[in-house]
Amino acid sequence: MKHVAVLSVHSCPLAALGGKETGGMNVYVRELSREMGRLGLRVDVYTRSQNPHISRIVPLGRNARVIHLQAGPEEPVPKKEIIKYLPEFTSKILQFTEENRVHYDLIHSHYWLSGWVGGRLKRQWSIPLVHMYHTLGVLKNSVSRNREEKESQGRLKIEKQIMSMADCLIAPSPWEREQMILHNRPQPLKIQIIPCGVDLTLFKPIPSSKAKKILGLSEREFILFVGRIDAIKGIDVLIKAVHSLSHGHLQDNHEVGLIIIGGELDEDPHAESQEMQKLRKMVSRMKLQEKVAFWGSQRQDLLPYFYSAAKAMVLPSRYESFGMVALEAMACGTPVIASKVGGLQYTVEDGQTGILIPEGDWQLLADRIREVIENPSATKKLTQSALGKVQQFSWPIITQKVLSLYDSLCRP
Repeated sequence: MKHVAVLSVHSCPLAALGGKETGGMNVYVRELSREMGRLGLRVDVYTRSQNPHISRIVPLGRNARVIHLQAGPEEPVPKKEIIKYLPEFTSKILQFTEENRVHYDLIHSHYWLSGWVGGRLKRQWSIPLVHMYHTLGVLKNSVSRNREEKESQGRLKIEKQIMSMADCLIAPSPWEREQMILHNRPQPLKIQIIPCGVDLTLFKPIPSSKAKKILGLSEREFILFVGRIDAIKGIDVLIKAVHSLSHGHLQDNHEVGLIIIGGELDEDPHAESQEMQKLRKMVSRMKLQEKVAFWGSQRQDLLPYFYSAAKAMVLPSRYESFGMVALEAMACGTPVIASKVGGLQYTVEDGQTGILIPEGDWQLLADRIREVIENPSATKKLTQSALGKVQQFSWPIITQKVLSLYDSLCRP
């Protein structure tokens, strides 16, 4: 039985989704690890402890567990500050494996912070390293609007080093593979395209009225955003689109609201993230308080109800490595409207399984939302095609592809 060390330094796969540092990567690490465990691998997920009251070792499923290691303060720390705790985190892994006589066949690291640790463990243990970036700094910088949003040169340098150190890099889409080759010039054969997955036992269509009743929602129609509250997600563009819709006239006197899921809601507005504060001020300035609601992070088992209750799921991202929430919404039979960026171009086929628009075009976004609401027959064709497409992204299928990759690297 193979034993795999999975590294997710900055974000625990058990954390609630939609928080400051939690999102699609958490779901990916958790679901892939659980599925690998079900298939007979032993999986240890190492993450930095952010709460001293959480058990050091938490079962994640059959043959899989999460190991929390103290490196720096046991509290949430901004990603940009975690780099100074990476040597300590690496030492704690080595200490844990030595004390518990644990030996691994392969390392799978996620995000650049984990890749730094993975490179050092690879040298120490002389085993293969597989890395997945989830977000590339050079691509994030290409769409950043100001200096505060840009990633450091230090991160870009480390990402380049990881491309040299890793035995294999996983790209979630052909687009991301092309970008990795264009910007960092790794050996093309080193990059394997394996998309992210979706839990089709959890995400499936639910009658809208039933979903609204379970969530305690009125029959009022709404569109939905799910994701981190981050400038790169383009939520400001969506709010502009809602503002435009509020000044136009929808057929049959439709009134459409917007529910935003993500971010840590705080009783003190000054304690919230800068992006959340900016969005709240924008909503207030546009007098949209009756139309836009911030719901904070939500349990994943509630998300199918939100998707099923919504008229559309909107992803106005400026950059998206893959966009797992698009798959989740598609699996629930919810129309997806997304920016034509990154991996969203791979999961959402314009006019076939969803709708793509140029990034930042809030007026066109408003028009497309209007079309989805006013033309349910055309929308149904999109969602039926989407339901067919998502079957190829089930976690058992995706996990088998990852395991085939592992086998190719671990052959004697």
